[in-house]
Amino acid sequence: MDPRSQCNVEEYLKRMHRSFVGNPSRGEGLHFLRMTVVESKLIAVYYASGENSMNQSLSRRQFLRASAIAGTGLALPNALFVPRKKSVLIFTKSSGFEHEVIKATPGHPSILEQAVRALGEQHGFDVTATKDGRVFDSKFNDPQDFRFHSAVLFFTTGDLTKPGTDQNPPMSLAGKQALLDAIHGGLGFVGVHAAADTFHTEPDPDDRSNRYIAHGEHEDPYLRMLGGEFITHGSTPRLQAANLIVTDKKFPGLEGVTSPVSFTEEWYSLKDFVPDIHVILALDTQGMKGEPYQRAPYPATWARMHGKGRIFYTAMGDRPENWSNTFFLNLLGGGIRWSILTAKASLTKNIAQATPGYAEIPPKSPRTT
Repeated sequence: MDPRSQCNVEEYLKRMHRSFVGNPSRGEGLHFLRMTVVESKLIAVYYASGENSMNQSLSRRQFLRASAIAGTGLALPNALFVPRKKSVLIFTKSSGFEHEVIKATPGHPSILEQAVRALGEQHGFDVTATKDGRVFDSKFNDPQDFRFHSAVLFFTTGDLTKPGTDQNPPMSLAGKQALLDAIHGGLGFVGVHAAADTFHTEPDPDDRSNRYIAHGEHEDPYLRMLGGEFITHGSTPRLQAANLIVTDKKFPGLEGVTSPVSFTEEWYSLKDFVPDIHVILALDTQGMKGEPYQRAPYPATWARMHGKGRIFYTAMGDRPENWSNTFFLNLLGGGIRWSILTAKASLTKNIAQATPGYAEIPPKSPRTT
């Protein structure tokens, strides 16, 4: 079956758009040259019509008008006009430390996958899961192309271009760039916990000293997309109950939540926050134990736009028991729904107001892993 028959016009044109807007200097635009004459005419009319917002859906009438202008005379499959169900691709490769919540065995999905599938059933989106980095090398015309999904969800560690701890196939450098380009073009991205412990700015020596340096615009482009980077977490104790300050009570999933929220977690100490993030939850460090938290409150959950892509990240999610916690699941479900365009949120660049001391970097901890 032609993969185009599985998606509606908007999704199809989104995917053509993501391929077309690639950096010509790297050759991504060649996808456009491989399109049929009909496809190229359609996307040309799509741009010329002024109706190319990724937040708008093309109606059947608009599409037929575009088809007429293009002069194709082609009978397209009726399935092209059937709304396609939203879907999320879970990616949980561990090139670094492998967390308990993403461990899976044949026939036994991980704790994370089970929870996200339950959210999908609740909110109406499909879920696919993989640890194989080659998925990001999929081609535009491949029915398994990762760009067919509405968003990707990462719970990953380390340099994903290396086999690393779990020995699952890594993504290629080209695959990493394809992912970043797709996100910039409109693919949603959801990062959970260790997604910030991924693609650290090189070099990343064993003593983790480079993580205590603010790299700003020179940090790894994946981290720049995400909005922040993991430095370390506490060790004595590793788990702490801390207060989360709710800075956006209207974000999907947080309706009716009273601030602050007490939550027990392995709290990440983070840095290199991109200035345009919208802080949803801030970690109140007052009274917390350990060097990683000897700093002012800082963002623990945020959202931002990366080009046309919606980015959501939460530092929570280490503890298996938290994947059955209503507050956490509602928050994660809201972040996913926002990233796949089924929920709305008002994003403001509020980091300076919500967490004025966000740029502080804590003293180096005896344990830096």
